[in-house]
Amino acid sequence: MRALVTGVAGFIGSHLAEKLLDMGINVIGIDCFTDFYPRKIKEYNLAKLNYQPGFSLIPGGLINLNLSQFLDGVDYVFHLAAQAGVRSSWGKNFSVYSENNILATQRLLEASKEFPIKRFVYASSSSVYGDTDDLPMRENGKVRPVSPYGVTKLAGEHLCDLYYKNYNIPAVSLRYFTVFGPRQRPDMAFNIFLKAVSEDKEVVVFGDGEQTRDFTFVSDIVEGTISSALSDDRAKGEVFNLGGGNRISLKKVLEIIEGIVKSKIKVKYIEKQKGDVKNTMAETSKAKEIINFSPAVGVEEGLTQEYEWLKNAKEKGII
Repeated sequence: MRALVTGVAGFIGSHLAEKLLDMGINVIGIDCFTDFYPRKIKEYNLAKLNYQPGFSLIPGGLINLNLSQFLDGVDYVFHLAAQAGVRSSWGKNFSVYSENNILATQRLLEASKEFPIKRFVYASSSSVYGDTDDLPMRENGKVRPVSPYGVTKLAGEHLCDLYYKNYNIPAVSLRYFTVFGPRQRPDMAFNIFLKAVSEDKEVVVFGDGEQTRDFTFVSDIVEGTISSALSDDRAKGEVFNLGGGNRISLKKVLEIIEGIVKSKIKVKYIEKQKGDVKNTMAETSKAKEIINFSPAVGVEEGLTQEYEWLKNAKEKGII
């Protein structure tokens, strides 16, 4: 079997590719190595993948590559490539998001319709729900993004639905809820918090710290993503929440980190940023029933693993 993984050098993509290879599935990985964060971090993410006989890396963007040559013989497409970041998606940056998140998705779907792909898995985001008090967030609930990033991820879902209904591409959309763990992007909160603590610096929190998130460990996301590809036909054309069931406040997260590093954290609270939501919480019963999604890693265990990874990366001069 063969899989195509876009965004393969990223946080989740690199973990996903490693797991697929462990399962005996050959992987073609595509990554355009944008300057959203340092390239050496992405190259470090690929350390376990490089030189494996079942892995090949294609550097380049989905906008410019001839995608058909990489789709021939592919059984599964995992489309994780995207321009990430809620806060940076405003203003003049929106053109980057619309190109990398919407146009790139359309090009990949357009190319995929010519091949007998078994499953096309699209990585969406809980950002599509926006700011709501209607918790838990359900797949059939209202979607009202409050950031341009969320708008582009929702547009990708709609494109998957269009190509499923019109061209029978067996697409599945997965709404990831705040993924954390080793290799987490440097712009994400846990990475920022842990790095600040390791350097005895002040931790900056946007808002009052009472905001909650449904945190999901990366290995659980990978398991759910692969299960959505290997599951039966009931998953085709569907949208699934993938949340870890670890809904806690940022203040509680900081308490957990203090326990892990055995040090008191200096915290500065500043104004909430545009596009940030107050709470997230995933209803995952649909994912459990159809794709057998069953998250297993809690926040403290996952944060401990992320902290150990961060220390190791710092020692090697990667971050």
